[in-house]
Amino acid sequence: MPKAKRVQVVSLTKTKSKGKNGRREIMDNVTNAVNTYDYVWVFSVANMRNQYLKQVRNKLSTSRFFLGSNKVMAKALGNGPEDEIKENLHKISEALVGDVGLLFTNMSVDEVKKSFDEFEASSYPRAGNIAEYKVVVKAGEVVRGHTEESFPNNMEPTLRQLGMPTLLKQGKIMLDNDYVICEKGDVLSPNQAHLLKHFWEKMATFKIKLVAYWHQNGEFVQLESEDSDNNTDQDME
Repeated sequence: MPKAKRVQVVSLTKTKSKGKNGRREIMDNVTNAVNTYDYVWVFSVANMRNQYLKQVRNKLSTSRFFLGSNKVMAKALGNGPEDEIKENLHKISEALVGDVGLLFTNMSVDEVKKSFDEFEASSYPRAGNIAEYKVVVKAGEVVRGHTEESFPNNMEPTLRQLGMPTLLKQGKIMLDNDYVICEKGDVLSPNQAHLLKHFWEKMATFKIKLVAYWHQNGEFVQLESEDSDNNTDQDME
């Protein structure tokens, strides 16, 4: 009798490891970049969105970005004076804390600062983000955006599932009372984040901040500290 196939639950909270060969390839690429470019920058990312990062990479097409395991990148550069591949590079490793990445470039310091200062983009917040302001949906017909566009009536079950006490009356989605999606300072739940997207509330801002840089002459400059301690597992060579 054939063995019954059971549905397997796969966690999406972790990414698959690249393995020893993959880590070695990343380390080799980082090492080669050190020998190719004049500057190594550490940057942090607020409200990461891959499509916006891609735009930044296209803008700085002569440079190279790495956004992956901090430990792997630090090991490639050297974790201390005794194993760093060039003078003072271990200080870049020490700055690899949190949601950060590496930029290798031949652009001047002023050019890099100008390029990053000029780019930021609004986006929808995600669960865990902090609400920047209060959002209230007024009683009556449910509308969204500054144009006060009506929702299609087939959205009513979705809004209700997300916690809004909506009703369908004569083909229109209605609320008997005002409904607060979020208060300023709320840590957004998944339902709140989904509702804000449905109501076109872009209260998150994608922004790259420069943390520190190193030059081939051994100069190291710290610009700002990064307090976050969440590493990323995605390689963005």
